[in-house]
Amino acid sequence: DVDFRCTEALVQEGMRADFAITGEPTELHIGVQAKGVLAIRVEISGTAAHGSTPWLGDNAILKAYDVFRRIETLPFSRESSDLFDRPSINIARIDGGDAFNKVPDLCSMDVDIRFLPNQDPGAILAEIRELPDVRIVKTFQRSPAYVSRANPYVRALREAVSKSLEGEALSVGRDGASDAISFLEAGVPAVEFGPTGGGHHGPEEWVSVRSLEVYRRALGDFIAALPAWLDAAPGDKAPLRAVDGGLA
Repeated sequence: DVDFRCTEALVQEGMRADFAITGEPTELHIGVQAKGVLAIRVEISGTAAHGSTPWLGDNAILKAYDVFRRIETLPFSRESSDLFDRPSINIARIDGGDAFNKVPDLCSMDVDIRFLPNQDPGAILAEIRELPDVRIVKTFQRSPAYVSRANPYVRALREAVSKSLEGEALSVGRDGASDAISFLEAGVPAVEFGPTGGGHHGPEEWVSVRSLEVYRRALGDFIAALPAWLDAAPGDKAPLRAVDGGLA
């Protein structure tokens, strides 16, 4: 997982299934959607001047911050969907200036945009390119994840989880990118489903040991119920990959 994406590598090597579960912490709910990734590197130009007379220059670092604030207010940033109230936008890295006593005339900024399944990353890029003094020099994209909540495997998993929780399991949207997309793009319906946890990418990442028992029981109930369910609905199995599991 350090040198490459494990799930993507497995799919590229030919791993396929009727249904896949990626075990990300989901508070024991079922992640049927996840935001896509649009990472961009933006260059902003300014005008150099001596550090003692900054009013004679145009500080590219300050301009970069202003650009980021404008990106946060573009039309795409205010869009929502049934499972997401907005996309997320974050400054991940900023680099500018080459001397202590100089007004920087160039700044690069990495912006991490997590867009909604109903948004077009090309349209987002077009909005950003319309901003003055902005040049996009590098991009990276990863598709959002989407699987129908009506998918029979998703329904069966939700029933099993609700039984283990003694309450209703919710279909939720996930803010982070999902490994499920590797399976979905290969035509395999997939969801995120995992125990309770938090602190992702932080110094105190954790998982609830108590929730692991509920998680184990829910997976066991789901697997145990599958044979009877498949026998009861043999006609549903064949079209799952193309109809219910893809990016429809």
